[in-house]
Amino acid sequence: MSLADRVAELAADIEPVDEEAAAAALARHATLAKPPGSLGALEAVGARLAAIAAECPPPVPAAPAVIVAAADHGVHAQGVTPWPQSITAAMVATICAGRASVNALAATAGARVAVLDVGVAGPPTAHPLARRARVRDGTADLTQGPAMSRDEAAKALLAGAGLVEELVAAGVDLVVTGDMGIANTTASACLVAAITGAAPAAVTGPGAAGPDAVARKVAVVERALALHRPDPGDPLGVLAAVGGLEHAALAGIVLAGAAERLPVVLDGVITCAAALAAVALAPDALGYLLAGHRSPEPGAAVALDQLGLDPLLDLGLRLGEGTGGLAAVPLVVSAARLLRDVATIDELG
Repeated sequence: MSLADRVAELAADIEPVDEEAAAAALARHATLAKPPGSLGALEAVGARLAAIAAECPPPVPAAPAVIVAAADHGVHAQGVTPWPQSITAAMVATICAGRASVNALAATAGARVAVLDVGVAGPPTAHPLARRARVRDGTADLTQGPAMSRDEAAKALLAGAGLVEELVAAGVDLVVTGDMGIANTTASACLVAAITGAAPAAVTGPGAAGPDAVARKVAVVERALALHRPDPGDPLGVLAAVGGLEHAALAGIVLAGAAERLPVVLDGVITCAAALAAVALAPDALGYLLAGHRSPEPGAAVALDQLGLDPLLDLGLRLGEGTGGLAAVPLVVSAARLLRDVATIDELG
C-alpha cells in the first residue's frame, strides 16, 4: 500500500459526529438549574463534546496532551524573518527541557507535552519528550519548487497520526495541536490562500518578524502560488507544494484524533492552516475540532471562517507552540463538567 493510500485509509476511518447526542446536550442544558442559554459558548462546546463522544453527558476530559510538531522551512532563504533558522532546534530543546511557554501552560491545564520532530534542520534532540520522525531536514524553498514530495508530505502526515495513536494507547483523551518552526507563518499563508482562495494579502501577517516583513511575505506567497497553482481539491498536493512538514504532521494529528473520536483543540494560524488541509482530506473531521483562540494573524481568521469555528478565547496570543489551545482547555473541561454535574430544575423540586 502506498503512503497516499494509507492517508486515504486514515481519512476513511473517520465517522461523522453524533448530532443526536449534540441535540440531547442542548436539551439537557435547557433543564439545568440556570436560565436557558446563560452559559453561552460553553453550552455549544458541551454539545460538540457530546457529539464527539456520541453520548450525553459527554465524558469529562481528564488526560489532555499537546503535540508540538516541529520543522524548518526552505522559504527562510527569502528573508521572510530576521530570526535565524537555528531557533527552531533551540526551541525544541527548550520545550523538551520544560522551560518554554508551552510547558508552563501545559502544567496549568494538566496536559502532557510531546514534541514531534518531522523536519528540524540539524542534529536531532535526544530527549524522552522528542519523538524522532524526521522526514527530511526542513522543506525546500517553495518559491523555487515544491516544498516536498507527495510521499514526504504523506510520511509526515502519518507520523503525526502515529503519535496520536500512541498517546491514545497511553490514556490521552483530548489533543491540543502545537507547532514550532521559523518561517512557518509564510507557508501557512500559502496554505490558507491555496485552500480558501483568499488573496495573499488577506491571509499574510507579520508572524514573528514584525510589520515591516509583511510586504515581503506577501510577495513570496504570491510567487509561490503563481509557480505551483495548487489545486484545493488535492490537499495532499497542496501540502507538498507550499506547506511545511509540521503542517502535514498536524493534519495527521487532526485526522487521527477524529478517527479516535477525540476532541482536537486548534491553536493559531499554523494549526488552523493544517486543519484546512485535514478537513479537505476528510470533511467529517471538522466535527471533532474546537478553536482554542483567535490569533491576530489574518490567515487564522480566514481559516476559522472557512471552517465555521468560533474561537473560545481572543487574548491577542500569537506565539504558537499550542499555547492558545492550552489556554482554552479548562473551558473545554468545564463545558463537559457542567453537563455532568449541574443539577436539573426537576432535581431541585
